[in-house]
Amino acid sequence: MVVQQKSRIVLALGGNALQADPKDISAEAQMKTSMETSKSIVDLIEAGHELILAHGNGPQVGQIVATYESANLVNNALPVMPFPECGAMSQGYIGYHLQQAIREELVNRNIDKSVATIITQVVVDEKDEAFKNPTKPVGSFFTEEEAQKLIEEKGYTMKEDSGRGWRRVVASPVPVDVVEAPIVKTLVDAGHVVITVGGGGVPVINRDGVLVGTPAVIDKDFASGKIAEILNADFLVILTAVEKVSINFNTPQQKDLSEVTISELKRYIEEGHFAPGSMLPKVKAAMKFVQSKPGRRALITSLEKAKEGLAGQTGTVIVG
Repeated sequence: MVVQQKSRIVLALGGNALQADPKDISAEAQMKTSMETSKSIVDLIEAGHELILAHGNGPQVGQIVATYESANLVNNALPVMPFPECGAMSQGYIGYHLQQAIREELVNRNIDKSVATIITQVVVDEKDEAFKNPTKPVGSFFTEEEAQKLIEEKGYTMKEDSGRGWRRVVASPVPVDVVEAPIVKTLVDAGHVVITVGGGGVPVINRDGVLVGTPAVIDKDFASGKIAEILNADFLVILTAVEKVSINFNTPQQKDLSEVTISELKRYIEEGHFAPGSMLPKVKAAMKFVQSKPGRRALITSLEKAKEGLAGQTGTVIVG
């Protein structure tokens, strides 16, 4: 696969693009990593592509939630911030770092482009089956007694987490629509770099035209695929920690995939080759985008290999 210049690409950044060391979640460390990440991003801009950026927010939104929860335990007059608002905060915080880093790299290369972050709301279906079985842990760990109190007072769903304590869990529904997509399109059409659907977007339910924020976590790869569909992107590029998708991963029989079809991936999924909390959602998001319109392709590779992947030199390409 060789991508033509001036292709419209949605680039979904993995966690390693924001935090090189998962144990260091400080703002300073994130800014430093963002500066390194920006080099690979601007390589693609310099090659002539239109870029729409998306990113995860797991550690960041967890840190925000935990901070409010800890403050409330010390002084219950300090309210716990609702989860949708925490998601919006994380979009702004991460977007600020990426904007700073990408702008600096653009200036260094004398590229005249602006970068903007859009606090993005993503519509989900209130009847999505995920709401019946919340699975995504968020925020702090609590004792069983504290968890029971939160269940009674706030209506949270709490689950014991591998012997480490109790945590709140929320649903992970499928994205249906992106509210700010027309704004994103206007900016991209005007030649700007846009950061959107951060952390999968703030989940909202449309109730007779009124958008209502709901505590949930939308998978950022599925949200990236949805905005790519809406904006008629040519490619969805999902960046992760590995250069290629593999079957029989981490075994003597490991086989890296270079180009793979939808039918082949369906078979590999049935055979259980992709981990549910890791590669599986990336593969499914890529498949969904490719199937959304003839001619669309997706690429899964590492941040460092994105340019080579789009040049057809590495990575895993998903085709119809």
